[in-house]
Amino acid sequence: MIFAVLAIFGAEELSAPEPVSARRVAATLLRTVFICLLIAVTLRVAMPQSETIWTAYDTPLDLVRLSLGVIVSIFVGAQLFYGPKDANACRTWLYLGLAAVPIALVLLAIVW
Repeated sequence: MIFAVLAIFGAEELSAPEPVSARRVAATLLRTVFICLLIAVTLRVAMPQSETIWTAYDTPLDLVRLSLGVIVSIFVGAQLFYGPKDANACRTWLYLGLAAVPIALVLLAIVW
């Protein structure tokens, strides 16, 4: 009797989750590295032109740039918590990460 109920209401939901594949781990790692590099570049570009961060109040342009940089970094940082949901998204992030992470590293080296 219980097997008939499970068959009707979806026994596949009760099955064990599929194991984590190497593609999913690599895609998640590349995505995380890319987002962290993007946050670092954004914060570096948003810093005031003077020596310290407290000089951002001297000119309105520095204050606006710093504010926008912090807002963008918070938004991009929030994306770390929303991972790829399916296999196609993992594949996309794997290919995108293989291309974008080296470019982001070069960009960070140039900006720094």
